Amino acid sequence: MARITFSCLPASWRCSVSLLSLGCAPRQRLLLLLFITSTLLLLGTYQRQLWGLGPQLRPGHRVNKYLSIAETMEATDVLNPALNYGVVVDCGSSGSRVFVYYWPPHNGNPHTLLDIRQMKDRDRKPVVKKIKPGISTLATSPTRASDYLYPLLSFAAAHVPRSKHKETPLYILCTAGMRLLPDSQQTAILEDLITDVPLDFDFLFSSSHAEVISGKQEGVYAWIGINFVLGRFDHADDEEATVEVTTGSQNQQPISRRRTVGIMDMGGASLQIAYEVPSAITFSSPQEEEAGKSVLAEFNLGCDVEHTQHVYRVYVTTFLGFGGNMARQRYEEQLLNTTFTKNRLLTTQLGLSEDKPYLDPCLPLSLQDSVVRENRTLSLRGQGDWTRCQEAVRPFLGIHNGTMSPGGVYQAPINFSNSEFYGFSEFFYCTEDVLRLGGQYDSRKYSKAAMDYCATKWSTLKQRLDNKLFSQQADISRLKYQCFKSAWMFEVLHSGFRFPPDYRSLRTAQLVYDKEVQWTLGAILFKTRFLPLRDLQQETLRQNHPSWLRSSFLYNHHLFSLCVLVVVLAILLYILRLRRIHQREQRQSETLKLLWAEEGEALLA
Repeated sequence: MARITFSCLPASWRCSVSLLSLGCAPRQRLLLLLFITSTLLLLGTYQRQLWGLGPQLRPGHRVNKYLSIAETMEATDVLNPALNYGVVVDCGSSGSRVFVYYWPPHNGNPHTLLDIRQMKDRDRKPVVKKIKPGISTLATSPTRASDYLYPLLSFAAAHVPRSKHKETPLYILCTAGMRLLPDSQQTAILEDLITDVPLDFDFLFSSSHAEVISGKQEGVYAWIGINFVLGRFDHADDEEATVEVTTGSQNQQPISRRRTVGIMDMGGASLQIAYEVPSAITFSSPQEEEAGKSVLAEFNLGCDVEHTQHVYRVYVTTFLGFGGNMARQRYEEQLLNTTFTKNRLLTTQLGLSEDKPYLDPCLPLSLQDSVVRENRTLSLRGQGDWTRCQEAVRPFLGIHNGTMSPGGVYQAPINFSNSEFYGFSEFFYCTEDVLRLGGQYDSRKYSKAAMDYCATKWSTLKQRLDNKLFSQQADISRLKYQCFKSAWMFEVLHSGFRFPPDYRSLRTAQLVYDKEVQWTLGAILFKTRFLPLRDLQQETLRQNHPSWLRSSFLYNHHLFSLCVLVVVLAILLYILRLRRIHQREQRQSETLKLLWAEEGEALLA
């Protein structure tokens, strides 16, 4: 006899029904069989979820959180209620930009960071908006600061789901332009933002979320952002490139973890360098120790101060006036001043006309140029001597002794045998735009190419530009000052920062994984580093219960409903069966009574 058994958790809840004993019609049996099969399939689905047979992410489970190019091109799923959001406003000197970031729930591993990514709109474009001029232009009218940022914050609010606004942190971080203002004007602008922004937007925003950050902070955030995108904070056990790290914690043993990268960024006006210092530093004097503290930052990117896996000691400093354009400007001013002084003392006319130009070793061969300052003009002609150009620019580094970097600033030691650096902006332009040597840096190839370029006639270089033999970014200004800037970059790297000539772990780049990495990414990583504590605490509570009990809390109401449904169905079928049996017995009784009556009448007759 065919029999179907219903089973559900717990195991003591068991019932069985025989299809043939129901006395149903064939059509009724088929419908009942389909209903029972559907119920069993639904119950099996819930059991799979209960016992973890479906895809789950457990603490400690390794995943590749760094998206592939195809995945990063996808629009952010704003309908996903599990996503969290964050907004960062970069108030720079020339303008302000807003960036919107998002991240899924923390995976529960206390040794991993939040997987923060830049939000993308429906057109798969990064959610970012810029306005001009900079917020520092409101120094005399600070009460307009909130109105100034209103378009940016409205833009961010339109992209973040409305239900997430109250839990979305907002950070307004001001940089170089605001740093130049007096403290009173900085305070007035920040107070207006702290007071008025919450009136128009319900983001998670407090007085500590609006600040003027130092150049040191900005450098640390840039370093964090680059290393996060490169995956250097993902401490896998099987990595080859590792370093031994000694943190500032007392009685803490050295730990081995993945090697981070240092960054160098040379803009038009300033030069910046940041890199991790894994080992403890020994200072030779109290003065050197005091100087070192101003350029060293030690911080914990992890969510728990008791864990040191994400404690980093980073050297970071900015050299104002050491950018490519400012260095050339300082060089030209000295040329003009020294030449005019010599002319006055020696009664010569050098550089006062194109017929008697000053021979500049840092300009391409035969290039005619001039330097104009106020009412003085110095005529130049390119000599194209890269070696002499190196000698001419070296004094502008301002190196005082062997322990100081450019400008006489203390430099922390670099382990060149176990380190890696990325060079951005002018480091990339100098190597790629005309020399086409971007990527892995080779000092021998670079110096040879730079020397050949400087010695090439100016007319030939212009012809090559017209024939599009250089990169698309190369223009006439790049051609004019490439010789100087290539020598300046070389001297900064090897004489200033003392990189050995055979150092092969430097890459010059413009993008990281085909995208520009902003320091704002590092800022929100640092600002939100404690948020995983909430998820970790919830996970700890769940882990304190047995596996089946923890799972039953999640799915018990579904299972209970299914089991009740099956039991009720069995009871109804049983009652129906009893009713049919009773009806059949009644019919048989009536038939017997009728037969007895007929037989009695026959006997009487």
